[in-house]
Amino acid sequence: MYHYSVTQWVFFFYFYCFFGWCFESTYVSVKTRKLTNRGFMHGPFLPLYGSGAIMLLLVSMPFQDNMFLTYVAGCIGATILEYVTGVTMEALFKVRYWDYSKQKFNFQGHICLKSTLAWGGLTILMTGWVHRYVESVVFLIPAQVLSAVTFVLTAVIFADFALSFKAAMDLRDLLIKLEDAKAELGRMQKRMDVYVALTTEEWEQKIKDTREELKQRKENVTNALTQKKEDFSVALTELFEEAGNAAQELEPARLLEKLQERFNGKRAELLRRKAESLQSMEKQLQRILRANPTFRSKEYSDTVEELRQQLNK
Repeated sequence: MYHYSVTQWVFFFYFYCFFGWCFESTYVSVKTRKLTNRGFMHGPFLPLYGSGAIMLLLVSMPFQDNMFLTYVAGCIGATILEYVTGVTMEALFKVRYWDYSKQKFNFQGHICLKSTLAWGGLTILMTGWVHRYVESVVFLIPAQVLSAVTFVLTAVIFADFALSFKAAMDLRDLLIKLEDAKAELGRMQKRMDVYVALTTEEWEQKIKDTREELKQRKENVTNALTQKKEDFSVALTELFEEAGNAAQELEPARLLEKLQERFNGKRAELLRRKAESLQSMEKQLQRILRANPTFRSKEYSDTVEELRQQLNK
């Protein structure tokens, strides 16, 4: 059984946050052949590993003398924690910082069989060997020193978490704004297409009506010529003037040109706002995307991929 003070439990949490960051960053760096600062936070801490380690210690506590039950308890406890954390982060930030969708036997992309089995093995490794050495070292540290170190770490980690949380919320707001802008452009394009179709149809109908009217007027003028030949030149001049004015009034190009100008202006404004938003968050986006290679968003998948491509360029 574990008998620790509150300070020792907190210090263990911070230690395994750091240990998890070292493990995860090394694994991802080797896999991608690029140095990677892994995780949600800016500093060398992964809260999921710290929470997972404390969870593994607690759930394995009743089964310390049975390796198989310790393994099973670790699999179940850590998997539940990983699933709850993943669902909560996606609901809050609208994105996934890890995604097992491409792994076999996954559930909603938050957990998978491979990860669950690894958590069980990590439980055996930690409770059987790693934690014993960590525990012995912590016991050698004077209580006052340990309290002071834990206090400083608490201040640093809370500040880091606050900044990271704000960056994640800013990213969520950016995704929502970009998606709204894309939807607005789509609606504008649809309205423009409908207007063009209606204008074209209306224009064709007006041309048809105008031709019939001109044909009737021509007949009237021809009939008038037989009655009063001297009025021919005046009637013909009026006819051509009216026909020219009618054609000019029915000219759809001007209407379409004005509509296109409004559309282009609105589109340019949306693109400018998008560029400004990207520029303001460029460094934070690069850090988040590089630190989380499987970063995904189910709700804003197209926008996330677009951001990834633009930042890569």
